[in-house]
Amino acid sequence: MMTLVAALPIIVMLVLLGVLRKPAWMASLLGLATAVVVALWGYSMPLPRLVGTVTNGAAFGLWPIGWIVFAAILLYRVVLETGRFEVLKDSIGHLTDDSRLQALLIAFSFGAFIEAAAGFGTPVAVAAPMLVGLGFSPFNAAGIALLANTVPVAFGSVGLPIITLAGITGLPVLKLSAGAGRLCAPIALFVPAYLVVVMSGWKGLRKVLPSCIVCGVAFAATQFAIANFIGPQLACILASLVSMGALVIMIRVTGAHSAQSSPHSSRETFAAWLPYFLLVILVLLWGYKPLAGWLDKQSLVFHWPALADKAPFKFNWLSASGTACLFAAILGALFTGVSFGQFVKVLRHTGKQLALAELTLAAVLAMAYTMNYSGATTTLGLAFAATGAIFPFCSAMLGWLGVFLSGSDTSSNALFGHLQIITATKLHMNPTLMAAANTSGGVMGKMISLTSIAVAVAATNMKRQDEALLFRFTFRHSIVLASVLGLLVMFYAYVMPVWAP
Repeated sequence: MMTLVAALPIIVMLVLLGVLRKPAWMASLLGLATAVVVALWGYSMPLPRLVGTVTNGAAFGLWPIGWIVFAAILLYRVVLETGRFEVLKDSIGHLTDDSRLQALLIAFSFGAFIEAAAGFGTPVAVAAPMLVGLGFSPFNAAGIALLANTVPVAFGSVGLPIITLAGITGLPVLKLSAGAGRLCAPIALFVPAYLVVVMSGWKGLRKVLPSCIVCGVAFAATQFAIANFIGPQLACILASLVSMGALVIMIRVTGAHSAQSSPHSSRETFAAWLPYFLLVILVLLWGYKPLAGWLDKQSLVFHWPALADKAPFKFNWLSASGTACLFAAILGALFTGVSFGQFVKVLRHTGKQLALAELTLAAVLAMAYTMNYSGATTTLGLAFAATGAIFPFCSAMLGWLGVFLSGSDTSSNALFGHLQIITATKLHMNPTLMAAANTSGGVMGKMISLTSIAVAVAATNMKRQDEALLFRFTFRHSIVLASVLGLLVMFYAYVMPVWAP
């Protein structure tokens, strides 16, 4: 009975999202309200401590998490405002006439780049219409774009899900990034080939197998290296760029390039990509230890009121990843000729666009903190310990379920990250591996989340009644890929634990 009471906030939120189809901001606020009631009457949490916990969680949801989201979308909208995003898309779409290679370039590599730089449904909204414009049917374009948007999700929005997971669990960001990289990179090896098999069968794969291998290896190797040795912010930004470059080389070598040249000059193409090149440079600078140390010293640190353990809150206004994104947006605007008035307009539009998303982040993190501090998460962790030896597999599937229903790997990590740690500790398993399994398993639920399906249908002008068909198409692939990832977690847990972070 106590386990059921502890789970009520999550049940309320997921039923509102998955069954009643209520908007995320409403579901998260009602989930938070339920968590407050459970903390007060189920766990006798003192009111001052509860108020401090809710406000502390909401503040973490807005900073640094909400700040990263705002700055990443601002950068995207700066490129959009100048009209250069069309140039950027054309530079990819005119490379080959082979539909299989177009899918790899646009849905897998370019989609991963957009996911890593912006996230929040943007890659599907961008990639699916591009495929339709190249001759794909709306259904196939939507399905391929959804299937391709897997392995970069854990590192989306400049590493946001892993940064959130670190904040919730207290584990080092780099260790969690390494764990996610060691789980996602092996999947990335075969996802390009998997996409082609779905499109054209095994016979169609044989003709482009070398390109699939090169694309997968380039992406996986880069993602693995950056995630393990630099951090989550650039893991998929650089992996997507390297895989695009490798594919372009293969297209040239194999003679599969398009007879139609790009309508834009090299200078125009470079100018379109420049803001994102600046993002890469600035994030690398922000991670350079001597500079990072100086930036971090400018942070404001204070103890959050009403919390017994005097939990420190760090307002790292200068060293946060979101600040690096902001400078990339400002410099991108300067170099691409955006006027001050245009920039203010974009700034205002981005704020309006993200208002409800920021509210959702604040509410979800407040709910997660409330469940953690009250003891509800501990109750659920002890209950999950009953899965015993198969918990590593269940750990990945729990992340999958969280993203399937919430539509967000960040939200799934906020809801289940601490639970994974408690259960792993109870079962004497590697807590970092289980937390990484949550965010990595979650990426396989993205393709079937209701929000992703809705974005894909709207972006390709499909009929609303085709949503169910699209869901059935992606569901079986989601289950297969999530199961493969669950088995990979089992492999790290029992066969090669020394390979786990």
